[in-house]
Amino acid sequence: MILIIPVIAIAVMPDLYVSWTDYHQKIEQLAIQVYESGWNFNQIVCLAKGGLRVGDVLSRLFDQPLAILSTASYGGKNNQTRGSITFSHDLTKTTANLGSHILLVDDLVDSGVTLKRTLPWLDRKYGFYIEEVRTAVIWYKERSIIAPDYYVDYLTDNPWIHQPFEHYEQMSVAELAAQSKSVSAS
Repeated sequence: MILIIPVIAIAVMPDLYVSWTDYHQKIEQLAIQVYESGWNFNQIVCLAKGGLRVGDVLSRLFDQPLAILSTASYGGKNNQTRGSITFSHDLTKTTANLGSHILLVDDLVDSGVTLKRTLPWLDRKYGFYIEEVRTAVIWYKERSIIAPDYYVDYLTDNPWIHQPFEHYEQMSVAELAAQSKSVSAS
């Protein structure tokens, strides 16, 4: 008797590791791309947490006000489990009104669900002020259901991206303090 065992190919998603240097260079590349497009905007809205650093740098380079929309869609161990999307009640901003031409930024567009759902959220809350919204991310994954207007890297293999600040999600402040004490004692 011959036993035939089928072989099942399992696609393993590769990982992409990003250093602080690479991370900042990619934000700068994104800024140059937006600049060279010639599009004039008067407000940046970043999706927190991932888009905070991107939004901060772009806000400084373009000298435009930054508004923050807190969103959450990942949780679980290592923050790699997608759950339902939660939006904050409102934007955090330093201007009386939202700008009319908004650059909506995040670090990446993975499935695209958050970015896609943010656009109608902005329209419902601030549509009176908004004339145009364009989107900008560092990494655009092929599986995304929405294409950003500006992006640095298009990733056809949809890797899990390990960003340089990710290790903070793996430790507590007590562990950080203990590490700091052991380094200073050396």
